[in-house]
Amino acid sequence: MAGRVTDDCNDSGGIGRIETERLVLRRPRADDAEAIFARYASDPEVTRYLSFPRHASLQQTRAFLDFSDDEWRRWPVGPYLIEHRIDGRLLGGTGLAFESPWCASTGYLLAREAWGQGYATEAVGAMVDVARRAGVVRLYAMCHVDHGASRRVLEKAGFAHEGVLCRSTLFPNLDRPGPHDAHCYARILA
Repeated sequence: MAGRVTDDCNDSGGIGRIETERLVLRRPRADDAEAIFARYASDPEVTRYLSFPRHASLQQTRAFLDFSDDEWRRWPVGPYLIEHRIDGRLLGGTGLAFESPWCASTGYLLAREAWGQGYATEAVGAMVDVARRAGVVRLYAMCHVDHGASRRVLEKAGFAHEGVLCRSTLFPNLDRPGPHDAHCYARILA
């Protein structure tokens, strides 16, 4: 499910908007804060297996948008919002987090109403295309060992399971504090 790049680019020439068969992925804006907070960032079920704390206030969502702008200034691309292509509904978020010009991670989160409809696989597939265009050689993703749905998404998107990293990742929205075990999946793009 390759994405189609449109002309909406960021200041450094990165890909600011992607269209797939059913989705639009675009760079977040400051005026998205309330929708992000209400649709998914404050939802305990949506944020359960994520590596960032559930947002308890709109201030935290605005801080994420500031972080997003910094990432877009620093790297070719950064976080994206996922919207329904037909009605514009905010469905979730995805993006790339760069460690170096050739290595980045990806992930996704979807509002509950968007679960189980293939949107995650479609969005991750678009991120693979964006990463390739941005010159990424190694694209990887982590998921909690108990999150079977995320494992299936990554496998459908062509990621190879590299192993379990024991006690490697913080999942602050789970009851047990400290680092948890996480699956590491990756794709080599060049």
